[in-house]
Amino acid sequence: MKLTFLGAAGEVTGSSFLVETDDVRFLVDCGMFQGGREADTKNRARFAHAPAALDFVLLTHAHIDHSGLLPRLVAQGFGGPVYATAATCDLLEVMLLDSAHIQEREAEWAEKARTRSTGKPPLYTVAEVTRTLHQCKAVEYGTAVQPHPLVRCVFRDAGHILGAAIIEIWISEGRHTRKVVFSGDIGQPSRPLMQDPAIITEADVLVVESTYGNRLHKTLDDTLMELEHAITDTLTRKKGNVIIPAFAVGRTQEILYLLVEMYRQGRLPEMDIYVDSPMATKATEITAKHWALLDKDAAALLQWLKSRHGHPRIHFVQDVLESTNLQRIKHGAVIISASGMCNAGRIKHHLRHNLGRKECSILIVGFQAAGTLGRRIVDGARNVRIFGIPIAVRADIYTIGGLSAHADQAALLDWLAHFKRAPHRTFVVHGEQATAEIFAAAIHDRLRWTGVDLPAQHSAVIL
Repeated sequence: MKLTFLGAAGEVTGSSFLVETDDVRFLVDCGMFQGGREADTKNRARFAHAPAALDFVLLTHAHIDHSGLLPRLVAQGFGGPVYATAATCDLLEVMLLDSAHIQEREAEWAEKARTRSTGKPPLYTVAEVTRTLHQCKAVEYGTAVQPHPLVRCVFRDAGHILGAAIIEIWISEGRHTRKVVFSGDIGQPSRPLMQDPAIITEADVLVVESTYGNRLHKTLDDTLMELEHAITDTLTRKKGNVIIPAFAVGRTQEILYLLVEMYRQGRLPEMDIYVDSPMATKATEITAKHWALLDKDAAALLQWLKSRHGHPRIHFVQDVLESTNLQRIKHGAVIISASGMCNAGRIKHHLRHNLGRKECSILIVGFQAAGTLGRRIVDGARNVRIFGIPIAVRADIYTIGGLSAHADQAALLDWLAHFKRAPHRTFVVHGEQATAEIFAAAIHDRLRWTGVDLPAQHSAVIL
C-alpha cells in the first residue's frame, strides 16, 4: 500500500491524501489551499494523479480546506462516488456553491478591471459543483460502508463541526487486511453544541491532525469570562460595535449558542446580533435539521429562545443592501460575518468600517492561517490594507482561542492515549511545520510511541 501526502503536510490547508494498492486507488479529502501568496498557484496546479483513475473519495468534513477542490477533481475527470456523512453532504451544497460563485465573480471582476489576474478562469463553476453534488453518497455515523470490494470504512463523530468524521478504513491486500485511520479534524471535548470526539482504540496506520498541537486552549469558563468582558465592555462602556469574523459553518452556530446562553444567564446586556452571511444562515438551518447530532443542552436552549419572543434580537442578514446598511451602525451591534480568516466576503467591509475605531472590538475566535488578513491582525499589525485602503488598527483585538473547533495538545494526546497499542506508523499532518514538530515530539515523549513521522508535501510512503 502506498500513501501520498498531497496537502496539509507542513501546513494546515489543502488536506488531501492518496491511498493506492494494486487493486484500488482513492482519496481522503480534496481540500483547497488557503492563505499565502502560493495558495492560488497550488490550487491551479495539475493533480499529482489521474482523477479519472480514482475509484472513490472519502470526505472527513465540509470545510473548504478539506473539500474545496472536489469540483475541480470532477471537472478533470473524476466520475466516482464521494462518501461523506449526511450532514456533510448537506453542508457541501452550501459551501461549494458559495465557493464557485466567488470564483466566477472574482474572474469577472478581474476581467473588467484588467488586473494581473486577467485570463485566469475560475477554479470551477457552479455547473461543476452541481455535478459534484450528484456524486455524493451520504453515510451515517457508525455504519460500515464498502466503497470497493477490498475496502471497508466506518465514519465516527469527530466533534469538530456538524457531520465531521474520523474515518476508519480496512484495506485488504491478498490475505492481509490493515486498518488505516484518518483523524480528520478533531474537536475539543466538552465544547458547546458538538458531541465529544469518538474514541478509536486501534490502527495499523494513523494520520492525525496537529493544528493546535503546540499549545493549550483556555478553559471554557475562562473563555466565557473573556467573551463576557469583551462584549460588555464594548457595548456598555466604550459604546462601540463588536465584530466577530467567524467561519460560516460551525463557528457561527457555536457563537450564536454562546451569546444566547450567556444572555439567558444575565451575563450579557441587551444587544442586536447580526449574522451577516447568507451561507451561515443556510448552515444554521442545516444545523437545526440535524439537531440529533448535537449536544443535548442545545435542544433545551432552542426551546428557551423560541419562548422569548425576539430576545435577544437576532437578525439574519441576506441581501447586499442590508449588509451595507450595517456599516452605518456606530454602536450596540454584535456582527458575526464570514470569512473566518478575514480574507474575503462581507467581513472585510465590517473591518474596514470598525477596525480603525478605538471604541470597537474585534473578536478572533478561530484559526488564522499564515498569510491571511486575520493572521496579520492577530500578530499585532498596527496598520493593514483592506480593498487597497490603509487602515490603522485602533480597535481592541481579542484572540479567544478557547472557542477553537480543533482540539489542543492535551486533548489530542488524550485522544491518542485511548489506543490500546501504538500504530505501526503515525503521520502528523494538518499543522504548520513548527507546530507539527512539537506535537510529534510530544507523542514520542509522553506516549512513548515510535514510528511517528512528519511527511513532506507530495512525499509518499510504502506501507
